[in-house]
Amino acid sequence: MAENTRLVHATPEQVWEVLSDGWLYPVWVVGASRMREVDDDWPAVGSKLHHSVGLWPLLIDDNTEVTATVPGHSVTLRARAWPVGEAEVSIRLLPVGAETEVRIIEDAVSGPGVLAPRPVRGVTLKWRNTETLRRLALIAEGRR
Repeated sequence: MAENTRLVHATPEQVWEVLSDGWLYPVWVVGASRMREVDDDWPAVGSKLHHSVGLWPLLIDDNTEVTATVPGHSVTLRARAWPVGEAEVSIRLLPVGAETEVRIIEDAVSGPGVLAPRPVRGVTLKWRNTETLRRLALIAEGRR
């Protein structure tokens, strides 16, 4: 499991606007390569992003589903990339004045990814989500 936090120089509403635009997912999520489809009700519970992960030409088509959401505050996702496996990703937005503390907690929940010892997968997820949060911040801050 890995937990990352970043202070974003944008309001929670501005950050949520980025999270709510499923077509932006491969712009800020490290590993996501392209979007194929976004359900009309994204990010409602049960809605999905249909994406590809990896590097061309070795792409895996799969999806990410919303399992819980509090609009403007949090979203929990089940990210799939079979045959690699599935991960649970929780994103929380905490207001800090006119800025937002964004917290991502992620861990593998099924598939071969769970075979790696927690400390090992925690290091790789921590590195990945540091860059993911940097990208999310650049988009949200650039829209101000």
